[in-house]
Amino acid sequence: MLVTGSFLAIFIGLVHSYLGERFILTRLFKRELPTLLGSDWFTKRILRFAWHLTTVAWWGFAAILFILSSPTADIQKQILMVISVVFLASGLFSAGFTKGKHISWIFFWLIAGMSFYVAQSS
Repeated sequence: MLVTGSFLAIFIGLVHSYLGERFILTRLFKRELPTLLGSDWFTKRILRFAWHLTTVAWWGFAAILFILSSPTADIQKQILMVISVVFLASGLFSAGFTKGKHISWIFFWLIAGMSFYVAQSS
């Protein structure tokens, strides 16, 4: 059941990103949005990265569900590695989509680094 849940989480992430981009974000961006840092460019980029960040998080949960479907002695290390990868990707999204102007990438990468460090230490 957890493997099925894992695949469903991957599927819903794909559907969420695709349909959200196609039917919600593109239509939303045709409207007047609040300006941040002098234009609506930053607002649009934050909304886009936050939208797709949900998919990244769901894929991380999918990986954790998959790991939990047949746990091993290294389960803590495996889950910490998944968390590390999810936060690394989240930081890449944040830094990339906003050209580093949204400072969440700093915190995402700190969490990724700490999770990775603990995984390697255990």
